Formats: sequence, structure tokens, C-alpha cells
Amino acid sequence: MNPKAHQPDSLPAPGPSALAQSEALVARIRADIDDAGGWLPFDRYMARALYAPGLGYYSGGARKFGLRGDDGSDFVTAPELSPLFAATLARPIAEALQASGTRDVMEFGAGTGKLAAGLLNALAALGAEFDSYSIVDLSGELRERQRETIAAAAPALAAKVRWLDALPERFEGVVIGNEVLDAMPVRLFASVDGAWRERGVVWRDGWFAFEDREVSASADTALLSEIDTGGGDYVAETHDAARAFTRTICTMLARGAAFFIDYGFPRHEYYHAQRAQGTLMCHYRHRAHGDPFVYPGLQDITAHVEFTGIAEAGVETGADLLGFTSQARFLLNAGITDALSEIDPADTARFLPAANAVQKLLSEAEMGELFKVIAFSRGLEDTLQAFASGDRSHTL
Repeated sequence: MNPKAHQPDSLPAPGPSALAQSEALVARIRADIDDAGGWLPFDRYMARALYAPGLGYYSGGARKFGLRGDDGSDFVTAPELSPLFAATLARPIAEALQASGTRDVMEFGAGTGKLAAGLLNALAALGAEFDSYSIVDLSGELRERQRETIAAAAPALAAKVRWLDALPERFEGVVIGNEVLDAMPVRLFASVDGAWRERGVVWRDGWFAFEDREVSASADTALLSEIDTGGGDYVAETHDAARAFTRTICTMLARGAAFFIDYGFPRHEYYHAQRAQGTLMCHYRHRAHGDPFVYPGLQDITAHVEFTGIAEAGVETGADLLGFTSQARFLLNAGITDALSEIDPADTARFLPAANAVQKLLSEAEMGELFKVIAFSRGLEDTLQAFASGDRSHTL
């Protein structure tokens, strides 16, 4: 194998056991390529790299979530930045539970469990009545971290938490997915000299490489025909898996609401002529780069979310589009500044880190504008306070 060209010197080298895991995954994906006739669509490569049992990034033992690269983590999420994120998100969740007359919460991709623990405590503090908090997570390693986190941070409520191996056919309550949609496998397409081709993965010269092939007719090809490439070469992702996931969740949701928080854009911004290289991005030890063939199974591979397609998928099931807005507007409407004001500014050891974290959550230069919140509902007659102003549903 010749992985050296895909292992930049700027990235720290993994240890022997992690490399062994990566090499085992490489062998499995190479076998998949052979079984597929020598060419694998990129979404299938991405699915293997992230979710191959015991070897993929999310199904293996990599640390993933943390504040710095030297702690072995690769990226930080809002719940890791500040407990005020969970404390604020709990308010629209409590409002949705009460408005729908439901008593259960379900979280997808619960990470370290910090969001779950924070929501459990915050919901209890708000007096919200709920019977269970279900977690759906493919990673056995993360499930154990979630159990430990919840037992330590919310011991009085840990008995309400359960982990699901399969989705129920019907669910009444509130669903939460923070940075879940961006981790769904995407298809890659490239327009060269005005002709669209699908980008896949081959085994060449001892390592993985991209190769483009003719596109078969599908809903995605119709979408591609609408993209203004600006007359030049263009790379774009489509989001079959994320749309299918949204349809599944909104079909399952019999009554209540579903909130998804992630980075991305409406379709007219997503497929902009100036976004000619697409949005595919990889994260390793808090360094971002664009090569999905670096350390397979040890780095995160993501793409920004195309929210118009997500909205269409949810509405197709008969669910209502409850709202769509920036993370900053959502958190401000939900009262994050009130939550911050409960910390005494004179207590600088607590207040300054909290204020800095809130600034990152709200700032247009940080997470406030890039991240969006989209929500669907069934059985709610009115909107929620978190979408009362600044709703951007009309932009989808």
C-alpha cells in the first residue's frame, strides 16, 4: 500500500493500534471495491469509513469529541463548548412537550452524553414532565461514555435514560439531532466541460483514488441540471442519506416535534456558482482538510447540509415545517442571554469562560450563522418561542 501521499506531515501520526484499525478498514473497503467491479460510489466509501462495524470512525474507538487536538479528539460541538447550550435548548423542548401533550425525548448521535445530561437536568429544573430519554447511537464506545457522563452529571435522572438498537414504528415526543445530518454519507458529482459525472473511489497505485463515471438518471441528476456552475468545473454533493433519515424520523413522529441543528445552507446558497469545490471536509486532531483518504476510520468526514432538501423530505411525510433559522437567532429567542445572566459577573472564573462560549455560539464569525436549526412537528397548533422572530423558512 502507498498511503504516504495521503498522510500530510502537518497531521500528527496515530499510534500503532489506531493504525492497525485503519489498515483493517482499508482492506475491507478495498474488498468492497473489488466486489463492486473496481469502482465504488463515494457515498458507499464514506459509509464504510464512518460506520463499518468496529472499524469505522463512529463505530470504532476514536475519541472524536474534545476541546484540543492534544487530548486525542478531532472536533468540538456546541454541548462541549458550554452547558448553556443544553440549558437553552431545553426550553423549546419543554415547550414542545407541553404543547403536544407528550412525555418522551429521543436524541440521535449523543456524543459524549453532555447534551443528554444537560437536557435532563435543565428539563427537570424547568418543571417539564417527561417519562423517558432515549438515545440512538451506533458507537458502543460512545454509549459507554454517555452512560458514565449521565451517571456522573445527572444521577437522579439516569434511570430515565435508555439506549435503542432499533427505532420504534411510532414515537410521540421530541426528537433532537445535534450535528447528525452532516455525518450522513453523501454522493459526489463533478461537472467537467459542462458534463456531470458521478465521483467514486478506485484502488490505484496502492491506495484509494477518485474516478468519475457516467451518471445514471435519478432525482439527483435532475437537481444537478439546475445548478449554475458559472461555466467552470464544479464539484457538488447530494444528500440521499440525510433526506431518507429525515423522512424516516418524520414518518415515525406521530405527535410532537423534531429539531435538527447543523451547519449548512438553503439550496440556492448551497449550490452557488462560487462554491465550486463543494463542501466535503475532514477533521483530524482539530485540523480541517479536504482529503477523505487520510487515515480511513480515524478521521471524520462531513459535508454541509443542504437544508431545502431536508425540508422537502420532512414535509413529504405530512409533517409540518415548524421553523428554520440560524443557531444564533434560535438561541437568542430561547433565552441564552437570560441563562448567562444567571451567572454572577463578579465570579470571573465562571462568568468569563461562559461568556466566551456564548459568543462562539452566537457570533456570525463562529457558529451563530453557519449553523442552522430546522424543526418539524405534528399536532402543534402554534410555533415555538425559539422561532417567533427571525424565521427563515421562506428561504428554503
